[in-house]
Amino acid sequence: MIKVAIIGTQGVPAKYGGFESLVENLLGDNCPDDIEYTVFCSGKDMHERLPEYKGAKLRYIPLKANGMQSVPYDILSLCKALNGYNVVLVLGVSGCLFLPIFHLLNSKKLIINIDGMEYKRDKWGFFAKKILKMSESMAVKYADEIITDNKAIHDYVAMEYGKESRLIAYGGDHVLRKVSEEFVEDTLKSYGLKKGEYAIAVCRIEPENNCDMVLKAFSQTDKTLVYIGNWGHNPYSQELREKYSAYPNIKMIDAIYDLDVLFALRKNAGIYVHGHSAGGTNPSLVEAMFFGIPIISYDVVFNRATTKNKAYYFKGPDSLLEILNRTNLDGSKLKKIAEKNYTWKTISAQYAELYK
Repeated sequence: MIKVAIIGTQGVPAKYGGFESLVENLLGDNCPDDIEYTVFCSGKDMHERLPEYKGAKLRYIPLKANGMQSVPYDILSLCKALNGYNVVLVLGVSGCLFLPIFHLLNSKKLIINIDGMEYKRDKWGFFAKKILKMSESMAVKYADEIITDNKAIHDYVAMEYGKESRLIAYGGDHVLRKVSEEFVEDTLKSYGLKKGEYAIAVCRIEPENNCDMVLKAFSQTDKTLVYIGNWGHNPYSQELREKYSAYPNIKMIDAIYDLDVLFALRKNAGIYVHGHSAGGTNPSLVEAMFFGIPIISYDVVFNRATTKNKAYYFKGPDSLLEILNRTNLDGSKLKKIAEKNYTWKTISAQYAELYK
């Protein structure tokens, strides 16, 4: 039995972001019989402290997993993972400044998914960006295996550090649900929507996701936008909600964790809008590809790599508006790409191979 400790997420059940969704889908039916996972979770963020979940053991750290506490959270998790595991899987680089010490104390296999150049995100200040860049370099130096989730990040690691990484993307097929037509109709009706007659966006409301740019474009058209995110999370999101709430065609909806409801909304949209400008493979983009609807994505190398250049790309409100006004958009090729590359059975098997 290979015992694997997972460090760096808020915890499971997944209720936050991409890494949480990754862990959620490495567990359960996707987990090989010879692997036993322990997931380190935030005792501050996870209101229900389950001892186990989908066959994995859960251990709680008395700190928040994000923001200023993310660094000590990851370091304390690493300390508690020094004994009892064959493999330590770290998701993200927040606590990687501790790795020189961890390396001296730990002889187990260390695998790190470095995420997507976290230090470039707009939400971080000057000093935070410097620390995150140092953490990234420590991760690359001390990891036995480096995971990158996107070809662009894979190439960046090779050029920046002269190191090879394992390219393992995210899965997205967990978003496909079996729901009744009556449920779909009731869901759309509750939000005042009609099949195929609205655009949808799902993301955390942060500057690097170009939320303001997307909202500005839709405020200049009568096309309906359903924008799902954490609108009360920070001053940026609150200001956007106040600024654009007066537009009747823009529906700003708080985060939805009911996968059936989310399925009904995404499956029946006419367009998916993806504004992320940072990171590697954004999980929400992979998920959207499984619905086979046209995707209009912010034009950066990460998004082009994920979609194999088969989406539509914008750089600002004007180019987004130009694409929105077209009548020949198609997303069928994206669905085929997703089914070939982004299923969780495939992703889980790739992780399992690294442990061995």
